[in-house]
Amino acid sequence: MPEIARFFGIIIRMFAEPGAPHHTPHFHAYHQDQVAVYNIDPVELISGSLPKRQQRLVEAWAELHQADLLADWERLQAGQRPLPIMPLS
Repeated sequence: MPEIARFFGIIIRMFAEPGAPHHTPHFHAYHQDQVAVYNIDPVELISGSLPKRQQRLVEAWAELHQADLLADWERLQAGQRPLPIMPLS
């Protein structure tokens, strides 16, 4: 699963299934041993969980980069490599 961004101990990844239908556009956020899956538009938690602070960071980052996330989703579903997205700093 390609890594899109990494910040404050959080890793953001997306799953690619070129040529096959997949779920709604979403990404996976990993922090230590916890995983959460977020819808891109609108940005909302679909499943899993993160600590409250990390959840707020992921949601803020995703709101700032929503267009980039959707573009990477389209690239991945077309069999292309995603572009890195700037982390929070």
